[in-house]
Amino acid sequence: MDKPYTLGTRRTLGYASGIISESLLYNMYFTYYLVFLTTVAKLNPALAGTVSLISVISDAITDPIIGYLSDRPGADKRKYMARAVFPMALTVLAAFVILPGAADGVKFVYYAAVTILFWLAYTFYTIPYYAVVAEITQDYDERTRIRGVSSLINTGAISLGNILPAVLPAVFVGLGLSLAEGWLPTIAVLAVLSLLFGIITVRSLRGAKLHRTATKQTRFDFFRTMLSIWKLRPFKTFTVFIFFYLIASSMIQANIVFTIINCVGLTQEFMAVIVGVLVATMLIFIPLTTWIAERQDRRMACLIMFSLMLVGLIVVKTLGINSIPILIGEAVAMAIGTAAFWTVFYSIAYDLVEVDEMTNGTRREGAITAIPQFIQKFGAAIGVWLAGILLALYGFNSDLSVQSESTVRGIENIGTIIPAAFLLVSIIGLFFYPVTKHRFTKLHAALKKKRAGEAYTTEGFEELVEEAIR
Repeated sequence: MDKPYTLGTRRTLGYASGIISESLLYNMYFTYYLVFLTTVAKLNPALAGTVSLISVISDAITDPIIGYLSDRPGADKRKYMARAVFPMALTVLAAFVILPGAADGVKFVYYAAVTILFWLAYTFYTIPYYAVVAEITQDYDERTRIRGVSSLINTGAISLGNILPAVLPAVFVGLGLSLAEGWLPTIAVLAVLSLLFGIITVRSLRGAKLHRTATKQTRFDFFRTMLSIWKLRPFKTFTVFIFFYLIASSMIQANIVFTIINCVGLTQEFMAVIVGVLVATMLIFIPLTTWIAERQDRRMACLIMFSLMLVGLIVVKTLGINSIPILIGEAVAMAIGTAAFWTVFYSIAYDLVEVDEMTNGTRREGAITAIPQFIQKFGAAIGVWLAGILLALYGFNSDLSVQSESTVRGIENIGTIIPAAFLLVSIIGLFFYPVTKHRFTKLHAALKKKRAGEAYTTEGFEELVEEAIR
């Protein structure tokens, strides 16, 4: 396979650091927003979960639109990113404003509205951010390496997004603020970091050579584009893989603070220890996932790691989360899956750009990246919503210092056996996903001939396309 233009070390690091802009806000949101709404804003858990459901799903609907727009002739994905970083920082701050004395209905409307705006700004940054890699390199291993570097840097974003909200509110209490008032300056710190790394990333991509073959679009092309991408043969199982993993992952993440406090009897600050475990585990399993992906393929690497995560969750549930070692075991299981998914997810999506080009004769990096983002966010929203609904069904009451035994066991279930069931469905989808490294290599060789107007066949990758031999 040819080695077309690649980012190079400096741009790779500059680009990869951009994951901090979105990931620290993403992780902060899915770990703490349900906690903030229920324990600080005092919103009913079911309503709090519904806030996330509405805001993230409404944003997910815009993902394909933004991806489509970023693929238009003359559109520059880097400009989309540059215009989104400040609104993203501003709206996440607004999402953590407290409304003392307001009725639940007023709180619900306010938090739903501002989080819709936050996720919209987030999408204007992230869709172009992830899609632009497919415009820079078409090499299978290069894409894997770029995502591997990005995943390693992402461990820092995960740390910041999970540790700072756990410890900074208490720091601001020491400065004279109440615990509730300490949340806003805490989120301000994260917002400034997000803005800073977003600017660094946009600047690092200046002058980068982009491989684009965008064609003229009409007002009806959006729907045709979405439909043709959904019809790609590998996309069905790819959808199952993404959607059900994100339900499982977001349930565990939204529930982890509740587990720390109610199942083990620790304080929120112990989240810093859990994050340390998460990061240490990911630092081991990200390179391992990359190594397996380069020597076998991404599908096999993720299947192995997801299977380890599934076994870990079942073991943790069997033992019961009633001690620090078992709690750490849950964190390790989650980290293994997290390391694998975020290392290979976008690279797998990039491969579908070539599948699309072979099948439909055009390259649509933005749309190809946006639809998986839509599925990802929809799954994540469902996961957080289910966590909130289940907390309410299990009888969680934020005014109680000690929850009932049935509520504690319910919280344990939300973090173990229930997400394990969703994870199993994700594994099944990934097992049947047909894009392997061997088939992609053959597809890429045939695609080169097709571009050159030469004869080619689909032999060796028939499972990927529905196209007659030429």
